[in-house]
Amino acid sequence: MLIKRLAIIGVGLIGGSLARALRRAQACRTVIGCGRDQKHLQKAVDLKVIDEYNVDVARAVKDADVVVLATPLTTTESLLKNMKGSLRNDVVITDVGSAKGSVVESARAVLGHHLPRFVPGHPIAGTEKSGVEASFAGLFEAHRVILTPLPETSVGALELITKMWEATGAEVVHLAVEQHDEILAATSHLPHMLAYALVDCLAGMQDRDEIFNFAAGGFADFTRIASSHPQMWHDICFSNRKQLLKVLDRFGDHLNTIRTAIENDDSDALLEIFTRARDARDKFTDQRGKRNESTE
Repeated sequence: MLIKRLAIIGVGLIGGSLARALRRAQACRTVIGCGRDQKHLQKAVDLKVIDEYNVDVARAVKDADVVVLATPLTTTESLLKNMKGSLRNDVVITDVGSAKGSVVESARAVLGHHLPRFVPGHPIAGTEKSGVEASFAGLFEAHRVILTPLPETSVGALELITKMWEATGAEVVHLAVEQHDEILAATSHLPHMLAYALVDCLAGMQDRDEIFNFAAGGFADFTRIASSHPQMWHDICFSNRKQLLKVLDRFGDHLNTIRTAIENDDSDALLEIFTRARDARDKFTDQRGKRNESTE
């Protein structure tokens, strides 16, 4: 048995799917859930996602050999402070946050002698749905999980969390904290900002009902992620502020380039941008398809 007692703080889509996946793999004996909403936690028990729950984080983590933080990024430091006195000396702590810099800062400020057994992590998987009802065991299959171990991180802790995610069917890779935040700002955080901005812009137009009535599949596909949890993405914006602002500025410059090409009737420039983008997108989908085939 890989994990005897697992405490998941935040039993939503990610935390719930992790519990389901580990159960399916028979990699975990007991799962304790923790959160603020007792009704929600009871629902997780009823769905057999977790075995038991406690709304007190200190009690939830007591005797756990692995603790997973699957809560909004802004709660990380307060949760670590509240659980610190109840943690076993050999406990391994990890998280699933989409921005690692702020998480690492909180861990360094709070964990003390537990820091070597903290393994920052981020599964690159999810849907626009939220809540334990949306969780499913196959969420992480053929997806990457990025771990950003610190210089202090112990080999044993890193190996355990690597095996935990591999048991879910995920591919585990390692990145430096800053590199992770730069990449995710561009590939995940920016697209969510664009989707939210587009829907909000169109919803504010005078003819919004008619606009949405005539929207086709492309609009639905592009804006799907605007149905994601607003509070979570609010927190991500401020937790990865520096890198997100950098990539927003770069995208703004690129959008102005397209606007200028249209304004100046620069057909060649516009066609070059569209062709370059299509080729890059086709290469990305081809490589992704090959990677998925290799994991089957």
